[in-house]
Amino acid sequence: MKSFNIFLFSILITINTSNSFAKQQKETEIDSQESKDNIYSGLKFRSIGPALMSGRISDIVIHPENENIWYVTAGSGGVWKTVNSGTTWTPIFDNQKSYSIGCVTLDPQNPNIIWVGTGENVGGRHVGYGDGIYKSDDGGSSWKNMGLTKSEHLSKIIIHPENSDILWVASQGPLWSKGGERGVYKSTDGGNSWKRTLGDDEWIGATDIIIDKNNTNILYAATWQRHRTVAGYLGGGPGSGIHKSIDGGESWQKLSKGLPSSNMGKIGLTMAPQNNDIIYAAIELNRRTGGIYKSLDKGASWTKMSDAVAGGTGPHYYQEIYASPHNFNEIYLADNYMQVSYDGGKTFERMNESEKHVDNHAVAFKKSDPNYILIGCDGGLYESFDNTKNWKFIDNLPITQFYKIAVDDSKPFYYVYGGTQDNNTQGAPSQTDNIHGIRNSDWFVVLGGDGHQPATEPGNPNIVYAQWQQGNLNRHNRITGENINIKPQPKIGEKSERFNWDAPILVSPHSATRIYFGSQRIWKSEDRGDSWETISKDLTKNIERIQTSFFGKKQKWDNSWDVRAMSNYSTITSISESPIKEGLIYIGTDDGIIQITEDGGNNWKKINFNKIAGLPNTAFVNDIKADIFNENIVYAVFDNHKFGDYSPYIFKSENKGKTWKNISSNLPKNTLLWRFVQDHEDKNLMFLGTEFGVYFSNNGGEKWIKINNGLPNISVRDIAIQKRENDLVLGTFGRGIYILDDYSPLRNFNSSEIKTEAKLFSPKNTNWYFEKRILGSRKKASQGDNFFIAENPPFGVEFTYFLKEKYLSNKNNRLKEEKEKEKDNIEVKVPKWDILENEKRQIKPLVWIFIYDGDMIIKKIKVTNNKGFCRANWDLRRESQNIISSQNYSNKSSGIMVKPGKYSAQLFKQVNGIFTAISEQVNFNIKLLRENENNINTAIEFWEEVDILSNKCYDLSSNIKDLKTHIEILYVAYERAHLTNSDLQKTIVNLRDEILKLELKLNGSKVRSEIGEKSEFPTLWTYLWSARGSSYSSYGPTETHKSSYKNANLLFTDINDKYKMYKKSAEILIKELDKVDAPQIKNILQTK
Repeated sequence: MKSFNIFLFSILITINTSNSFAKQQKETEIDSQESKDNIYSGLKFRSIGPALMSGRISDIVIHPENENIWYVTAGSGGVWKTVNSGTTWTPIFDNQKSYSIGCVTLDPQNPNIIWVGTGENVGGRHVGYGDGIYKSDDGGSSWKNMGLTKSEHLSKIIIHPENSDILWVASQGPLWSKGGERGVYKSTDGGNSWKRTLGDDEWIGATDIIIDKNNTNILYAATWQRHRTVAGYLGGGPGSGIHKSIDGGESWQKLSKGLPSSNMGKIGLTMAPQNNDIIYAAIELNRRTGGIYKSLDKGASWTKMSDAVAGGTGPHYYQEIYASPHNFNEIYLADNYMQVSYDGGKTFERMNESEKHVDNHAVAFKKSDPNYILIGCDGGLYESFDNTKNWKFIDNLPITQFYKIAVDDSKPFYYVYGGTQDNNTQGAPSQTDNIHGIRNSDWFVVLGGDGHQPATEPGNPNIVYAQWQQGNLNRHNRITGENINIKPQPKIGEKSERFNWDAPILVSPHSATRIYFGSQRIWKSEDRGDSWETISKDLTKNIERIQTSFFGKKQKWDNSWDVRAMSNYSTITSISESPIKEGLIYIGTDDGIIQITEDGGNNWKKINFNKIAGLPNTAFVNDIKADIFNENIVYAVFDNHKFGDYSPYIFKSENKGKTWKNISSNLPKNTLLWRFVQDHEDKNLMFLGTEFGVYFSNNGGEKWIKINNGLPNISVRDIAIQKRENDLVLGTFGRGIYILDDYSPLRNFNSSEIKTEAKLFSPKNTNWYFEKRILGSRKKASQGDNFFIAENPPFGVEFTYFLKEKYLSNKNNRLKEEKEKEKDNIEVKVPKWDILENEKRQIKPLVWIFIYDGDMIIKKIKVTNNKGFCRANWDLRRESQNIISSQNYSNKSSGIMVKPGKYSAQLFKQVNGIFTAISEQVNFNIKLLRENENNINTAIEFWEEVDILSNKCYDLSSNIKDLKTHIEILYVAYERAHLTNSDLQKTIVNLRDEILKLELKLNGSKVRSEIGEKSEFPTLWTYLWSARGSSYSSYGPTETHKSSYKNANLLFTDINDKYKMYKKSAEILIKELDKVDAPQIKNILQTK
């Protein structure tokens, strides 16, 4: 995000931005180079989903010429494209500066040109912010930022239907503060420059805009004055209204006849496709009221049709209105439960949503099908083919928004739990024991509603704590599946509790059954929430939210107030207890307070933010963590974005909060910080979840390093460490859960201190098991390409190693030297011929990992040759012992699985064809996943015997084939001989018959097989196949397996003896053919 801050302030209200774009392009190239050179890029995150309930959709566009192509934007999950009506999806915006998206539009002149407005288009408490408008000329393959970088929330883009250089954009502007680029902006040069023609530079933005396609000089726009603060939300003001332009958006007239005279809030606009004179407006009024207004005369006058207004979370969250292109008078009002009118807005009814997620935001129609509708909501995408009677869920979009997460210590694989935005509290295994990976069916719902911070009980994975918004805490029993509400309640006479929307819960590190829970005070339970006691008074500032400032001043009662679907204010947001000292507890609040108790809550001490240099007094405490190793140290993560300040704030105290040090060091500007975790073994290794990815520091916060391989640009709202596995688990707000498997190589790592050219880290112990095929033998198991799966870690042992430099070939070294010379303007000459010849002959440099069983190498793995951290996988199989020939030497093959036990590994380089060790050996264990397995060593020893016999049989089959060919050559040689010998001819013919009989005995009847008939007797391969059947299970071998092996061995011995006899006869015949002056024969049997 280095270029974000520079770019954010580079564009004024009206400016030609070509210089800024050049600057941004240069900075993007620098960022790309830094990413390329990042020595940590070999550490890759993996997604585990879910797509079970997907996530919030902000906009949908169906391609006008190919209705199988859709572009879908996620409120906080990027832009997605499908070319097959949702069968498969591609995220096409992941490498851009913004992840939060408000709208998408296709150019009517060329639908391959896409415009995207960043920053979600709702007024919610949890929205991300954007950095302007983007354009793609190639269907989403590449993007260019086209300005409006201070807009933060773009809600609508209109492109002139006949002139692609003319565009209009509705910018809501910053949600949390005044200023920025808000209002209606127009460009006449394809987005190279922008001019604001409606709105102001303080509070008045624009939320919707429509164009009359019959007269493109006529446009209608809805302005929106709104302000959200940490305390509350005011969704309207005198600046909200409906405006009309008759000169292509150069000037605007505010419409008033028939419209409300009071302050208005969010307004949605649509035009009847069948008659462009008819305009509909969905208008929010005071305190969540509103109505539908209709104009029959191009906005000159309006009539109120009904009191319909979006409810649920509040009108600010919905209010989009859509007119059906197929049915006149049919309009859809986006709402918690979609409202539909079939009489032009006079009456509304609720759309059928019985098997569909609610909270609707976007609607799309198909020109070709009047019965089709596609709807985007908080739960993802749904399509109906019968006018909303029935719904089909698009179940392969992993864009779930997680607030907070927790991990348990289940065996063999731990579980991850997460509270989501409007998609329940969900749980899933971190991996499965099958080849398919993690499917939607592996995910499950723990508790309904909006999910928030969960917690688990150490040593007892059957207990999970989950909650819906504002402190509705439940205890979930994994065995019974039951939930019991354990929300603490005030006593009679006590005031109502103020729980944060995402109330903090903490399981004490000193007692697994003790939990702390925060409202405006701290609650403690010693019995898992069955009973509670308070251990504090009100620890907040206890501010009356409605008396705080909005639009820079106090506001009157008759206004667009809406604090229903948001957090209480003056609440506790974070709790931490020192694992070193019991009763040393820290809490943080949303109104700028940290409190400390050292005696379990008997006495509390408040931290004065004025004494923390560089920290605003208004800062929200996103996270507070007591140090794991030192009771005097505490870390605090602050957030001031709800005052329009996006700076990163993280501080460290070494004296229990008396003084603080800023450790944000090199973190990028305009990057909010969310969560902090410290490694449990290396006190200086810590991780930070931010608005744009995850960072780590291995020197106590002096320097932060971004790790993002496998991770899209996304908000990481929570982080957890699974200590047994050393896994880093991320809860992202819009792309589900990600895991960095075994981050332990980062501990105590300093590349400058590594003296050798490479280091191989000790891998964690690995489970031995057979991967199940519960749906079939293939990964997606014939379920179709739309079947959603998330990857398991690679099966077997995962190695991590570090290379100081990549090993280069002579050619690449030369090219590198030539490039440096060219940079210094030094002449580059053609190398001498012998240099080029040597380059041509050189064996490519490679890196290998050798696996040892004792002193014996059992497997060599060719691995990545790159500078920095790299990873490689061993699937627990030995090196293949197949006989190598000219036909198979390039084939990749492997042997049987090894026994559980102790093994070691070592890193080698191969330069000029020679292996050289470049690391020390590291040891690791392979252990049975399930302790009740059959005697696996006996089974594997049998597999080894079968494998040896199999190799002999394949070799014998090849030999017989070669001998048959050789005998055919003998016969041809006799046919070309200058003399005749009938006895010799008969001998050759008889030998041919014998080898064909032997082939029949080996392989069975070819004649019978032509019609699918089995051979009269079982062949060697029949018995061998039966014996090999034991190698697909840890159970065995059975008596049948043993008997089949014995029979295969008997047949092999018999056939092999005959082969040797026939081979000897064939060799004698070569000499006999010399006597009849036959042509010379190349003996292909000499090496056999």
